[in-house]
Amino acid sequence: MSDQPEIAELLLKCRQGNSAALGRLVDLYSARCYGYFYRLTGSRDSSEELLSELYIRLVEKISSFEGGSFEKWLFTIASNLFRDRLRKQYRQKRLLEEKARLLELEDGPERGADGEISDRLQQGLKNLDPQTAELIMLRFYGDLSFKELAEMRSEPIGTTLSKVHRGLKKLKEWMENPNEGNPKTTK
Repeated sequence: MSDQPEIAELLLKCRQGNSAALGRLVDLYSARCYGYFYRLTGSRDSSEELLSELYIRLVEKISSFEGGSFEKWLFTIASNLFRDRLRKQYRQKRLLEEKARLLELEDGPERGADGEISDRLQQGLKNLDPQTAELIMLRFYGDLSFKELAEMRSEPIGTTLSKVHRGLKKLKEWMENPNEGNPKTTK
């Protein structure tokens, strides 16, 4: 968020047990966090569950925030929650395929251009390896910088840039030609 002084003040009040400040913090980040989870899971129910878990963790861990980027800290927790969720499933690819099928069933056949683009984007993300899809979602829905992503992954920034660039290239190729195969084949 661009209003860092407001965030710092809210965090201080949250640490003091002020529930109104926690509510304001939740209001500020819920749409972005929900969008992040939704793009990763493809499911409204799963996204809402993960969002609830995220805010439970926020309440539990707010006192451990030691400064720096609150967004990075929050999206690190969100990322860990998502990975924990994946570990509980049979395999990562299977989970993403199932969520994509649920999305198609939820939205039905009568869709506008925006819905079709969203479906193609969801399908394209499903075709990427889960780590690359997650990096793209953290970058564009979490609004995290490449430096923050690299720090989260404990890898050089060049590696992170390269992964996101290759992922976006594969996603673009798939969006332009969805019937020409799976972009995973060109790792």
